[in-house]
Order: sequence, then C-alpha cells, then structure tokens
Amino acid sequence: MPSLPRTAWIGLGIMGSPMAENLLKAGYPVTGHTLETHKLTRLAAAGGTPAASVREAVADADVVVTMLPADREVVAVARGDDGVLANARPGTLFIDMSSISPATSAALAAEAAARGIRVLDAPVSGGEAGAVEGTLSVMCGGERAHFEEAAPLLRALGTTVVHCGPHGAGQTVKAANQLIVAANIQACAEAVVFLEKSGVDLVAALDVLGGGLAASAVLARKRENFLSREYPPGFRIELHHKDMGIVTAAAREVGAALPLGTLVATLVAAARDRGDGALDHSALLRGVERLSGAAV
Repeated sequence: MPSLPRTAWIGLGIMGSPMAENLLKAGYPVTGHTLETHKLTRLAAAGGTPAASVREAVADADVVVTMLPADREVVAVARGDDGVLANARPGTLFIDMSSISPATSAALAAEAAARGIRVLDAPVSGGEAGAVEGTLSVMCGGERAHFEEAAPLLRALGTTVVHCGPHGAGQTVKAANQLIVAANIQACAEAVVFLEKSGVDLVAALDVLGGGLAASAVLARKRENFLSREYPPGFRIELHHKDMGIVTAAAREVGAALPLGTLVATLVAAARDRGDGALDHSALLRGVERLSGAAV
C-alpha cells in the first residue's frame, strides 16, 4: 500500500489544530508550524512534528496546507525567502484552506505555477465543531486533476468535498457561504429578541422552529449561545467582518447587487466596532438587544 503524502500544515488556530489532528488520525504524517508555541506542543502530543519555520515545515513535504486568518497572512506565508513558494519542491501541491479573496487566490496560483507548484483554494465551512468532528464542507478551486489528487486528504477533514471551478472559485463559493451564514445569524438573533419581548418560552420556540422550514445549521449550532448569552469563539465576529468585506467587494466587481448582504455587513462591522470582534459571530444577538433597548 503506498504511503500517504507527507503534509506540512501552516496555521494551527481554532480551526487548524483540530483539522491537522484529523489528518494525523487518518494516518498522514504532519509537520506543522504556527506562531503559538503551545499549539506546536499540542500538535506534538497528537503525533505531529513541530517545525520552527515555514521553510523547515515545507522542505520535504508532498502537500502544503495553509489555514490562516486573512489575505495578508496567506500572502506573507506564501511569499518571501522563508515562504512556501521559495522553499517547497517543484510538484508540491499547495492547498490554501484559508478564507481570502478570489483575486488573491488566483494571483497566488499563477505565481506558484511559475515555480512548478500546483495550487488549490479550498476554504471550508462548518466552524470549530465541524473542524473537530471532521464534518466540514470543503469548496475547491483549481485544476480538476489536482482536486482529484487532493480529495482523499480533504475527505479526512470534511464530509462534503466539491470541486467548484477554476482558481478562485472555491473562495467565491465561500464568500457566498459567509453571506448566507451572516444573514441567517442576524435573522435568528432578531427572532430571539422578538420572541423574548413577546413573553414566549424561548426554549419551546426554538424547539418548534428547529423542526420546521426555519430550521438551519445556524439555528442548531448556535442555539445554546442564544440561550446562555455566552459566545465562546467558534468563528469570531472580526473574521466574519473580513469575510463580508470579501463578498461585498467581489459582488461589486461582477455587478451583483447585495441589498441584504450590505446591511448585514454593516451590522457585523458595528458589532466589531462596539468591541465584540473577539466573540463568536452568534454575538450579533448583542447588537439586536442594543437596538431593542436591552442592557448588554
């Protein structure tokens, strides 16, 4: 039986750490790098190999995976003397699972191709719970042959793994995903405040809403946050703010109107500006409570 590809994993945050650990559980040899020492200790405890730099992590890798916060971090890790493109071997498959702009993904793919490095943009949806459970939705852009090669690895991380089109297509689908999720969270938050101010038993109401057409992954995953008013970050508002900037800018470029999306982007930005950026995006509920005169 052929050995599984040696994998370098760059970025071991809320999503990256459990994803890398799922690869280890599936038998992949993983060498990881991140800026947080305790995350490298966690990787080693799971059976991975810590690396002191990007250069060290990617030197002998067959596959390089990045899971980073935004365009700036992805570009910094990809470029430069110590970056992926300068140190990965020709033929390496570079899979960026971060959520960044489609234009940045396409530009990096072109730059990598000139060095003989193959690229997929493969952002994910499903939050921290999906990363831990290995049930993420993975949306890929790039050449189909490269996607087919990467598919077994990606299926160790998610249950829905789909090739969406050329370079940048995965990021475009992820941007649409973030638009839908933000609008759904905002609608759920408004419903919660409306129900409570109307004197309805919120637990009972969420039970019945979860069994009908209003049911959604957002309602199921964020239910306890809404009930407890506690917002440990599965996906931070500040990152969703970044993603709403991506979708509104990309929509403007192609001439797509986002009347609801633009409003929700404003509400996400307001939550961040009020100091809620480090909270889970379900904390959009706090903004509805403020507008409704409740003490937050």
